[in-house]
Amino acid sequence: MTSIRVFTGIDLGSTTTKAVILDENAEVIGRGITNSRSNYDVAAAVVREEAFVRARFSMTEERMRRDPALGVVGNAFLAVLERHFRMHQHLDQLRRLRKSMLAASETPRHAAHAPALERTVIEIVDRMIDRAHTHFAEGAVRKSDFFRDVAAADFMQFAEEQSDPRGIAFETLCSVFDAAILVVENTIEGDAFNTHIRPALESVIREKREMIVYGDALGRAIDDVRSVDIIEAETVGTGYGRQRLPFPKEQIRSEILCHGLGAHTMFPNTRTVLDIGGQDTKAIQVDREGIVTSFQMNDRCAAGCGRYLGYIADEMNLGLHELGPLAQQSRNRVKINSTCTVFAGAELRDRLALGQSREDILAGLHRAIILRAMSLLARSGGIDDEFTFTGGVARNAAAVGALRDLVRENYGQRTINISADSIYTGALGAALFALRAERKKVAA
Repeated sequence: MTSIRVFTGIDLGSTTTKAVILDENAEVIGRGITNSRSNYDVAAAVVREEAFVRARFSMTEERMRRDPALGVVGNAFLAVLERHFRMHQHLDQLRRLRKSMLAASETPRHAAHAPALERTVIEIVDRMIDRAHTHFAEGAVRKSDFFRDVAAADFMQFAEEQSDPRGIAFETLCSVFDAAILVVENTIEGDAFNTHIRPALESVIREKREMIVYGDALGRAIDDVRSVDIIEAETVGTGYGRQRLPFPKEQIRSEILCHGLGAHTMFPNTRTVLDIGGQDTKAIQVDREGIVTSFQMNDRCAAGCGRYLGYIADEMNLGLHELGPLAQQSRNRVKINSTCTVFAGAELRDRLALGQSREDILAGLHRAIILRAMSLLARSGGIDDEFTFTGGVARNAAAVGALRDLVRENYGQRTINISADSIYTGALGAALFALRAERKKVAA
């Protein structure tokens, strides 16, 4: 059996937890993310498992590249394989959800309706299982990659359709679901790759009959990857909830240091870093080695952060991913006086009542968020060239547009770096600290 040594970084954020796995050459071979609402220990375990799944897929890609018989299959096959893998993983979670919901329906609280409630639960989950094949069909677009989000949306629709105020009320079904989803989230699957990869390969061959000629070679490649022993040599944690991570203190690093190092590694000429996460905003200055020279951090409230945007999305009955595109449609941006989460709902309702459009209000909100960030940047030392924007809000096109405009207005032309993987910046920095710690041990 072959083995590899890897180094893991975990960034425990207020809304999502991220993980990055590096090999001994400091190459990223796996990433994971979860929005688990469970406790921090569980979130760290879930995201670690997801990163190891991605590492196995990276190893599968490398194994296929080395095999002349599989060279013609290419990345297209891997994309199909992962899609089927995710479907099997989703179906397994739905079966666990059904089991947990049935257990919840048998509690004394629901005793009077137990038989009917159990039948309704089974019918709803069966419909969710049928729909899962649609969610993971070729070309399908899901609004979220998180199980809880997809399952909740499906369940609410089917529960509303099948509920009956005179029998099984919608509220009863929701309470059973809420209890059960927590059980599913707190269950660590363990070795998910080995569990689902073979069934996924069989599903691919059934869907893509032309792949059958590669079946044996693909099976051998996958079995080779399954047999590799991945040794986690060192782990470092960081993030908003880092003090709750299940690691010794010497394996914890500040999020400032991790984001600075992560941004420098992604973009070596970085001198200024702005990270807008779910609960805080960080403005960081680094030198040419990625060492932090100064920083400012807004961590007293969620104003101007991702959680604030989530609150606005809830107030407007929109998905978080819809805010940016709507804001970009604005023709007459509204000036927003406050980004305080406490007052956001009232101001939002007042402006809508005045007839101002959602698009114009959202454009003003995004500019107000970036204005707060610009104040932190100024206090940290300004914006040098190059400037890197990280965190979940860096995925929001309207926020990025407002940032580019304000940087140009205040500092002139600057190179602004934004990676598609920017949300993993802190976890990457933590993984690099883990690798450095191992190298120090070896050198000593």
